Formats: sequence, structure tokens, C-alpha cells
Amino acid sequence: MVNDCRKAYNAGLFYPEDTGKLKSMIDSFIDAGSCGIKITDVAGGVAPHAGYIYSGTTAGYFYSNLIDKKFEKVVIVSPSHYDYFKGACVYEGNCFRTPFGKIDVNVEIRDKLTYGSYHIFNGKSGHLPRHTGSAEHGIEVHLPFLQTLNKDFTLIPIVLGSQDRLTVKELTNKLIEIYDDKTIFIASSDLSHFHQKKQAHQLDSIVVENIDNYDPEILQKDLESGKCEACGGGAIVAIMAALKKLNFKNSKVVNRSDSGDINGNATSVVGYLSSIFYN
Repeated sequence: MVNDCRKAYNAGLFYPEDTGKLKSMIDSFIDAGSCGIKITDVAGGVAPHAGYIYSGTTAGYFYSNLIDKKFEKVVIVSPSHYDYFKGACVYEGNCFRTPFGKIDVNVEIRDKLTYGSYHIFNGKSGHLPRHTGSAEHGIEVHLPFLQTLNKDFTLIPIVLGSQDRLTVKELTNKLIEIYDDKTIFIASSDLSHFHQKKQAHQLDSIVVENIDNYDPEILQKDLESGKCEACGGGAIVAIMAALKKLNFKNSKVVNRSDSGDINGNATSVVGYLSSIFYN
């Protein structure tokens, strides 16, 4: 095993580096989310990954539903924003750091995911800074939320370099193999990017409808055709399809928003949602 602990590259950028400010901010998001729909027997969901000032409130609606969940393992599937590669990369290092401390990578589950796989591999692709100088945030931004709820869990961090059907299908099947009732699956995704607010609402409503209808196949078709947009669409499809096959019976969007709700700019917005998959 590579003895690498990934740094909190985005602390101070996407979220506060100061632990006091960070905890206060997350507590406020979770408190706000607690006023929404309360769901038990949560197996996973979708949560956004923008800077906390933009999408933290919406993320809080997902995380508030984990308050009573006794989870031991968390699988986060994120798109790669800066590094293109084929397939899905599970971080080969031994932990992730945040301002709250380190989270160990679950080596046993990582090995199960990659064993005999054509499209899922151990590595650093998509996880560490590349030539752009930017570091992937799609997994990192979720970790302080999880640490606020639970100090003792292991992480299975997956970055999708490509979101083609073969990769998504294999990831779906592998997720089914590793699931147990102490595991949470999180699809890290924002929605449409840089459209006017009205158009963004129309595009994002298609994603919302497909999630509420619990229809990963139609969602994948709509994403492929450009009928809707989600940067982590492959992650949403894989996790939704896996949990549906595992007989989790319900899928519900619990909050949606866009960046214009925060900065007042309706000419170019990014959409966000949180959803829950549950019994």
C-alpha cells in the first residue's frame, strides 16, 4: 500500500480552514436541513460539491438525514474536474486529511472494487493536483460534514475520469457487491452550469424528476442526449442503480437551489440538489 495521506488541498478555498469556523458553518447547514423532510433507513444519496457558501445549505439537507445513521464506511463517487482518464480511480493512498483530522481509506473494500475490474483501478488519477495546479474538490468537501456526524468511519474515495456506460455499469455492479447496512453511498454532483436561471431550472428539473421517479436508466439517457446536465451524472446513475437493485424502494430530492440564490446573479448559475435513497 502506498503510504500517502492526501492533504486538504481545498481548505481555505471551498470551505474554512479554521476548525471553529468550519464546525460552526457545518452545524448551521445541518440545523437548517433538519427543518426539512426527515428520513430514516438511509442507504445513500446525492449531495453537491461547490464552495460551502453556495451549496452548503443544500448539502445540509442530505447530511441532516444521517444524524441517526450508524455508518462505518462511506463510498463517495465524484467526477474528475481537472484530470481526464478512462475509468474510475480509487485512491491508492492510506488516508485523507481535513482540518478535523485524518480519515483512513478502507483498503479491504478498495481491493474488492478493483479486483478483476476492467474499468476500476487503484491510483492517484483525479485525486491529486495535476498540471493545472488545482486539486479535485468533489470528494474533499464532503468529508468535514461526515466527520461532524461521525468521528470513526473509513472512506472509499472514487473519482470518475470517464462516465461512459461501461464504466458506470461496472461500478454499479461493484457497489452492489460491497454494500452492507453500515455503508453510505454518496454521489457527489452539481447540476447544470452557467445557464440563465430560468433555463437552468428547466434542465435541473429533469434530473429532479428522474431521481424522484427512481429511474437511473432514463436519467442516463437524458444526460447522454443533453436533455439535462450533471457533472457527476455517472456517479448518480451508478449509485441509484446499485441501491435500486439492492431493493431500496425510495428515492427523493429533499432540496434544490442554485448559485444565483446566494449571489443574486440570474444570468449564469450552477444548480444543486440533495437527494436520499432509502427504505
